Amino acid sequence: MTRELLREASGRLKDAAEAASGDAQERIYDQSDALASLAARDRDPDHGRLARHTNTLEELADETEGPAHEAIVEAKEKISTFREGVEGV
Repeated sequence: MTRELLREASGRLKDAAEAASGDAQERIYDQSDALASLAARDRDPDHGRLARHTNTLEELADETEGPAHEAIVEAKEKISTFREGVEGV
């Protein structure tokens, strides 16, 4: 399992934030920063934490369109792929 997926998801969310505006932009940047922090930690995040990020990204995907929406969906897919390798649940 590689944390590179989390770094890639963070990068896609930065792209999404640049394409978004208003409250959604700030929330997307916050998710990007959180994922970058998780990727840099010594321990892998657990399923619950990843699920919360996924749920937030689902909400943000519903609130956006165009390039921002597409980047959020791609980030969510990267988190899901990473999560497949996380032990537990």
